[in-house]
Amino acid sequence: MKPIWIVDDDQSIRWVLEKALARENFATRSFSGVRDALAALEQESPQVLVSDIRMPGGSGLELLQTVRDRLPGLPVIIMTAFSDLDSAVAAFQGGAFEYLAKPFDVDKAVELIRRAVDESMRGEAAYDDRVTETPEMLGQAPAMQDMFRAIGRLSHSAATVLITGESGTGKELVARALHRHSPRANGPFIALNTAAIPKDLLESELFGHERGAFTGAQAMRQGRFEQAENGTLFLDEIGDMPFDLQTRLLRVLSDGQFYRVGGHNPLKANVRVIAATHQNLESRVRQGLFREDLYHRLNVIRLRLPALRERSEDIPLLTRHFLQKSARDLGVEPKRVSEEALAYLASLPFPGNVRQLENLCNWLTVMAPAQTIEQKDLPPDLTPTQEYAGESTSLTANSETSGAVSASTGLNGTSSAPATLNAAPPGVPVSVWENGLRTEVARLLRENTADVMDELARRFEAAVIREALDFTRGRKVEAAERLGIGRNTITRKIQELHLDA
Repeated sequence: MKPIWIVDDDQSIRWVLEKALARENFATRSFSGVRDALAALEQESPQVLVSDIRMPGGSGLELLQTVRDRLPGLPVIIMTAFSDLDSAVAAFQGGAFEYLAKPFDVDKAVELIRRAVDESMRGEAAYDDRVTETPEMLGQAPAMQDMFRAIGRLSHSAATVLITGESGTGKELVARALHRHSPRANGPFIALNTAAIPKDLLESELFGHERGAFTGAQAMRQGRFEQAENGTLFLDEIGDMPFDLQTRLLRVLSDGQFYRVGGHNPLKANVRVIAATHQNLESRVRQGLFREDLYHRLNVIRLRLPALRERSEDIPLLTRHFLQKSARDLGVEPKRVSEEALAYLASLPFPGNVRQLENLCNWLTVMAPAQTIEQKDLPPDLTPTQEYAGESTSLTANSETSGAVSASTGLNGTSSAPATLNAAPPGVPVSVWENGLRTEVARLLRENTADVMDELARRFEAAVIREALDFTRGRKVEAAERLGIGRNTITRKIQELHLDA
């Protein structure tokens, strides 16, 4: 294996890293400045490059840029004693593997370098399945293959189609595929979410209006039916359409004619209508909220999109696809996901369906610290939540958040339903400390203490880590192993909780 290169004008930093890496059987080569490292780079290359930012005679960021141009797959770890936002941002924008602020914990630095070495070794076995063209839809699950067959059979048809499925499953993608493979492919594809338009404006949005038809109508305006002439009109969330407008839509589907708002001359509509909904239209018909005759007009051909949990075998394929897509959009190298992390993702229910998975991949492209994503790199709300010993884990997310992964990740600003901490299950005794905890919670609530959960979580973590460090006589690596957490995690927690003393 190639050596680890260390570039730093501080001799003590070089010495510490050399000794620490030697104990882990890593070969090293050190440089006191950027020029020497660049000269050596003409002859050979390292396995991993660890460089300071600010040094006499050259900047670590300049070295990073040169390395990225020559060896785009080489992991570069940037160190700096100037722990400022600009340095961190510049490092990551330059393509750094990770950013290490001085002074750093040696164990943490070695662990980070080890991850970078693993990344470098895996880089040679990178995915060969990068696509040059973005496919319309992906899916190996039987339900998706049936969907693809149905689209193929409908390719020569102009029949009205009703697409059903949960939010986030990709109903508009199916509608676009139906249009693209239809005789109307050369015509326009016009999409309208009927739930997103206020009731007072929806009629004008659909059918257009004449000048002076209402206050503010200063000019004639075409509606979506006219815009979709000779093409396809996709009406999403049709189940939320107001009842009185359902009558007008039925008339268009029956007669092929409509009137602009305020108009007196009928207009012909040569349009194929594809509708979609996440609601149960049969139930809404029984409740009197949806016209039965319109339902039968729309339900000529019905396609049901499966939820992502019903096609979990597609999650690895979709994850790789979305990571590549996100990387192309951002102009960066696509990240990879370890087999363990993929297996874990495939076990999750994903109530936000494919949209939620795509949002997650966008988050990982920006936020994951390494080029290869491990399970510990996933957002906090995607990690297991254990309610009590032996209880199964659960994903805290809301199926109606349009694919939001969690509120804490900030993917769309929508809070997910929090997991509940239940009392001990039947037959499991409540321990003394649990009773004490409840007493403390009651006291804090009575005193109107702010952020009770955060306060108790900090105190809990501090007590556990202190006890573990006492038990291991201060050996952090052993304490982390005893607690079942990573070495990086315990080091970070010690710093955050001010337990260094």
